[in-house]
Amino acid sequence: MTRTIHIGGASGYWGESDMAWAQLLSHQPLDYLVFDYLAEITMSLLARMRERDPAAGYATDFVSQLAEHLPRVAATGVRVISNAGGVNPESCARAVREAVLRAGLSLKVAVVTGDDLMGRLDGLSGATEMFTGEALPQAERIVSANAYLGAFPIAAALDAGADIVITGRVVDSAVTLGALIHEFGWRADELDRLAQGSLVGHLIECGPQVTGGNFTDWQDVAQDIADIGYPVASVSADGSAVISKPADTGGQVSYGTVAEQMLYEIGDPAEYILPDVVCDFTQVMLEEVGPDRVRVSGARGRGVPDTLKVSVTVADGHRISLLFFMVGHQADAKAEVVFDAVLERAERKLAAKGWDSFSQSELEFTGYDNSFGDFHDLGDVHNPRELAFRMSVRHARADACAVFAREALGFALAAPPGLSLYTGARARPQAVTRLFSTLVGRDGVTARVDGAGIPFAPGTAPSPFVHGAPPPPVGEPTQYLELQRLAWLRSGDKGDMSNIGIIARAPDYLPWIWAAVTEDAVWERFAHYLDGDSVRRWYLPGTHAINITMDRALGGGGMASLRNDPQGKGFAQILGCMPVPMPSVERDRPLGWGMHHPFP
Repeated sequence: MTRTIHIGGASGYWGESDMAWAQLLSHQPLDYLVFDYLAEITMSLLARMRERDPAAGYATDFVSQLAEHLPRVAATGVRVISNAGGVNPESCARAVREAVLRAGLSLKVAVVTGDDLMGRLDGLSGATEMFTGEALPQAERIVSANAYLGAFPIAAALDAGADIVITGRVVDSAVTLGALIHEFGWRADELDRLAQGSLVGHLIECGPQVTGGNFTDWQDVAQDIADIGYPVASVSADGSAVISKPADTGGQVSYGTVAEQMLYEIGDPAEYILPDVVCDFTQVMLEEVGPDRVRVSGARGRGVPDTLKVSVTVADGHRISLLFFMVGHQADAKAEVVFDAVLERAERKLAAKGWDSFSQSELEFTGYDNSFGDFHDLGDVHNPRELAFRMSVRHARADACAVFAREALGFALAAPPGLSLYTGARARPQAVTRLFSTLVGRDGVTARVDGAGIPFAPGTAPSPFVHGAPPPPVGEPTQYLELQRLAWLRSGDKGDMSNIGIIARAPDYLPWIWAAVTEDAVWERFAHYLDGDSVRRWYLPGTHAINITMDRALGGGGMASLRNDPQGKGFAQILGCMPVPMPSVERDRPLGWGMHHPFP
């Protein structure tokens, strides 16, 4: 079979720009548009919406944008797959069907359900959190519970003639893999093809993050980033693919952009566990085959998990954050005085009411390398003359958070000089829902397409795998080069875990990077953020890359975190400034932007 299927990745999160619709629908050839809306934090937000309105809980902008472009979708014959259904896929599908009727079209809409376990919480009895071992909270605190479904129900919907497929919680890459299973007839035991199709889905599931967005070498794409192209995957029957973007669009598709996205938000690259296959990305090969065209191959399937991951969102009190600015000599010390005094005043009022103290409080600075901890680069870092600071607290009661806000705003005239407030709308307490990830047996979940059950393939134990390491470096170091000069980097999150992918710009750089970026060295760089000592790294010889994970690195992650960066998006930038000892590098060798440091 030589047929090629062309799939456009049109969305990576709820709230993304709608520019992909017109851009990709004008691209030829194109067979599918796929949309991923469901970051883990998004499920919490949608669950809260459904609490207030039983008809809500899905990505409404998908429906309105689809309605605008329905005539073009129908005219081109492009099929649409989206997990915009969130925690209420039936309502989303109903709204889409109404839009189709209003447009006078006859497109068939299918809905995939079965992920919602709220009515079957007894099936999670005895469940523990995957990363911490915590017991499942009481049922009255659980806001949502959704199993990650796979791609075969999507393929079944397409097999039945659906033009538009709406799902709830499926794994992000499934919206792409489902189309490939349908088109090529892949079976559940064709693990290498499923793994390769999952990799393709993983590469385009975040839209322009694979075409120059969040790219280490942002300077190379900045001139036309306003018109960044959205990705198109041209996939062959064996699962190999070419990643590209529409002509006359901005951004870049290169070895670096694709490799960064491959490592984004994964753990062990030899055991990337998805509902349909356990993927091994260690031997993936990337090849630039033309301008803005990268061929991807080499993913392998090592087994099928006998469990499914379940994302549970748990009501966990309230939080509030207030943003202030401080100007003048010793701005940081003055901000600390403000925070300590406000917290003391608020705690006194809580005690007077007989309420508990705040369960968590945090003062966070922005503007003088605070993110870099002990590895700051400013000569007078302990005497900043201006900075922004954010004061945050958490409490079981919303009105306790409101007490803190009143004391913070009421302290302005008593504060040290130089304090100014952000003068927009006043902050209000927010309900906190935190992520609780657990596992459930495959036989405990029934995926459905328009009500008809779709069985899961049985699990199979993963084949054995032994991680290796690159060879030791050769030669003597003569200089320090910042890591970002030697490698591309990308960071992401899974709950309270952060990962950082590192891809050497040349294969012979990798041994030097491996020797310098040890688990201990990473821990030292992020010690001010880590709540524990679990740092791990893995080697990917196919792409001369390293993946690093750090557990309990994000202050709880998502909505549960009081930090300004609860998803670790800046972590790669922090690590990228780390100096690496290196031999001399010839002028014609690939190097990125960054600093050169003298060698002792």
